[in-house]
Order: sequence, then C-alpha cells, then structure tokens
Amino acid sequence: MKVLVIGGGPAGMMSAITSAESGNKVILLEKMERLGRKLLITGKGRCNITSSLPIEEFIQNTPGNGQFLYSCFKNYNNNDIIEFLKKEGLEVKEERGNRIFPITDKSLDVLKCFENRLKELNVEIRYNTKVKDVITYKDGNFKVITENNTFEAEKVILATGGKSYPLTGSTGDGYNIAKKLGHIVTTIKPSLVPLESYDKNMCKNLQGLSLRNVNIKIENIENNKTIYQDFGEMLFTHFGVSGPTILSGSAHLVRYKNIDELLKNRKITLKIDFKPALTEEKLDDRILRDFGELKNKKFKNSLDKLLPQKLIPVIIERSNINPEKKVNEISKLDRRNLVKILKNFELIISGFRPIEEAIITSGGINIKEINPKTMESKIVPGLYFAGEIIDVDSYTGGFNLQIAYSTGYTAGVCQ
Repeated sequence: MKVLVIGGGPAGMMSAITSAESGNKVILLEKMERLGRKLLITGKGRCNITSSLPIEEFIQNTPGNGQFLYSCFKNYNNNDIIEFLKKEGLEVKEERGNRIFPITDKSLDVLKCFENRLKELNVEIRYNTKVKDVITYKDGNFKVITENNTFEAEKVILATGGKSYPLTGSTGDGYNIAKKLGHIVTTIKPSLVPLESYDKNMCKNLQGLSLRNVNIKIENIENNKTIYQDFGEMLFTHFGVSGPTILSGSAHLVRYKNIDELLKNRKITLKIDFKPALTEEKLDDRILRDFGELKNKKFKNSLDKLLPQKLIPVIIERSNINPEKKVNEISKLDRRNLVKILKNFELIISGFRPIEEAIITSGGINIKEINPKTMESKIVPGLYFAGEIIDVDSYTGGFNLQIAYSTGYTAGVCQ
C-alpha cells in the first residue's frame, strides 16, 4: 500500500514508522526544512518524552476528550515509547512529577531516534513541501497536491498539528484540508497557555518572580465552584501568571462552560496559597515568632525570612498595615488578616494569552467523526488523523507527546 503522511512532528513521524514497519511504501511530507521542529522546543529544549504514571491516569490528565484515547493508549503506551528510544540507543531518566526525559537532557537526541528509524525503513521524506489540497477518487485513492508536485496514495494520514507555535510549522493547514473533505473542526483555542490578569500593574511589579511549592486554585466566584486546583510551580509575568500549574489550569479553564462571558464579567479568580505546608494557625505562630525577634523593626522590614523580597511590598499593600509601623504595634486582627492574604492571595483572571504562545491547541477534528480504535475518518475511508489536529488535549507532564505517539502509531498500523 502507498501511504502519504502529511506533517513531520512526533505524530507524523510515528505514523510513518509504523506504516513502513507494516510493509507499506511511505512518503512523509513536511512543510518546514526539517522534521520535529516543535519536538525540539518541548520541555524547554530537554523534551519531556512522556510520564511514568499508569496509562489509565493519562486519561484522567486529559481534560480534552480523554476517554476517546483509550484504545490508542492501549495500542501504544509510555513503556512502548521508552523501549523504542532505548532500541535506538537513547536511555531515559525520571524526574519530579513522574516526568520522563532523555538521559542527555537534549530533545535533539529524541528527534535523532525518530530520524534514524525513518532512514532504516527507507521512508521517503520531502522537506519544504506544503500540501495545498487532498482530493478523493471514486476508487478510494487520494491525490495530494502540493505547491510543486502531485502525489497519489491509497491512504493519507493527516498529522499537521494545531495552531500553537506557528514558527514550528503548526499553522492550522490540516484543519482546512479536513474541512474540504467534509469534516467538522471544533472551536480552536489556546491550551497550556499563560493567563492574563486584570491586576496587571501588580503582576508587572512581580514580573519574573518564580514560586515553587505553592497551591493554586482557579475558581468561578459566580457559583463558588473550584474549576482547577494544583500544587507546584508558578511564575508572575508582566501580563499575569504562567508556569506549570497555571498552564495545566488553562487546559481545564479553556473548556469551562461560558468561560468567555465569565472572564469578561470578572468572575474567574486565581487564589494562591504561598504557604500550603502551614495551617492558618501555624502560619500565625510563625509570624508571631518572627515579630517577637524583630519587635523594634518596622513592618516593612519584618517579612524577609517569610517571603521573597519582590513579594513583600505587594503583600504589605494588600494588608493595609502601615509599612512604617513597628511590629510590636501590630494588632492580632491585622496579623490574622495578613495570614489570610498569604493563604488566599487573589488575582482576577481576564483571559488567555494568544494561541501563538500556547504549548498546544484545544479544539480540532471532531472526535465523533474519527474511529477511536483506528484513527480512521468515519466520513472519508482511507483518511486517518494523528496528534494535535484531533480535538484532544492534556495537562503538562509529557501527556500531549504521548497522545502524539499513541495516535500516530494507531493511525500508521491500521489499514
């Protein structure tokens, strides 16, 4: 069988590899000058390959249509990708949060494993080849039209990615191709993306402040419901907040009902617990101890042991305690209020950063139009989908790359 794979990211490369291993003649079309451009920037250039969690938990970590991936994850799981890399000579290591990285800390080494296997299987790769259209014939075959050539195939796998990080080649081309073939593309939104805040001036003052071991809670204050809660790292930026916990929160927030209206009406808040290891009572005892040691100091000079320097002026302002007041003059009520601020520091979320800044895309080919066991289109026989082009998305931690491998493998092996 002649198979054409459109898109040379991790999903496309895996599709091409499994198609070739099944004995097919495979051509891989990539619009950029090299494969895996987006793979190279994952994990800050280190490549968070996958997670060590049980594969059942991958679905729990996929707020965007996770159940759809059950068969794909069964076909090809986290142990399979690790074994694949090991066979190609690359060992892996596990880090905090069940994250799996290459032992070399270089995403390029992961990409080389894919490229080596493609070469071993004699997969023909056409670079700088942008697909303009895919046409179906009555005999079930396809004609794939590029800017310079026309290719014929019995099977086509669309693995063109989403719309995030367009400089890597993810510009949404596959959506237009799928639409022309009769598919529905659900609303495209940014996911795993930093969040903007109405409290911009305050965030700008805290810009660059990175916090570890904090608890975050994203809430809908209209009905007092928690949308997302997490523990870990976050970062203040000039526009709002970012970091692993915030990015994962955005994946949940983007699919929340009436989210645009709620954001517009200032109904979505981020609450930060700067001291999650301490109860309010223990934190109050800690502050009281510090105040006892520094009783003749001014309030503005009393929080150095408790908080990062950059955060102190903001906390003082929120507390409404006179910064010039001596700590032995601070009332119990003021101290209790300070504790509440440290345990429930609140920001009002105004929206998401642009999709160009998102790690992945939320939305894509409607899963109702794809056979979950094979990744084949229910509308066009012989047309398959793999990776981010499908309307599925996960939290950070290697889950989205695993989706790429698993859907790519399934699309490639099934015919």
